[in-house]
Amino acid sequence: EVKLVESGGGLVQAGGSLTLSCLVSGDNADDHAIGWFRQAPGKEREGVSFISTNDGSTAYADSVKGRFTISSDRAKNTVYLQLNSLRTDDTAVYYCAAEIPRRSDPALLLRLRVLWDYWGQGTQVTVSS
Repeated sequence: EVKLVESGGGLVQAGGSLTLSCLVSGDNADDHAIGWFRQAPGKEREGVSFISTNDGSTAYADSVKGRFTISSDRAKNTVYLQLNSLRTDDTAVYYCAAEIPRRSDPALLLRLRVLWDYWGQGTQVTVSS
């Protein structure tokens, strides 16, 4: 059974940084996508970024381009999301998700939550002004 566990959330001042981690277990696929989504209070869950573990290709939502960086360490079965230049509107619960195996049109992955097969429980990121 695939399991995703997020960590690294917390409280940070605007302009600060955090690194989120997503530990993936139970996955034997050669190629899959790991994504990050976030959900702010009263808002829909939105796609932030994803990485394809086979070729390392990445994608970002426009709202985080240039500020967030996704990366993976296959030896540690962990995907990271580096959050820089944080703003108060980045406050949300951040979830990692997995598409196993990798199969969907990459243009759709950040737009359609239904394409993702597994989800973690989330980690809270709070950015204060």
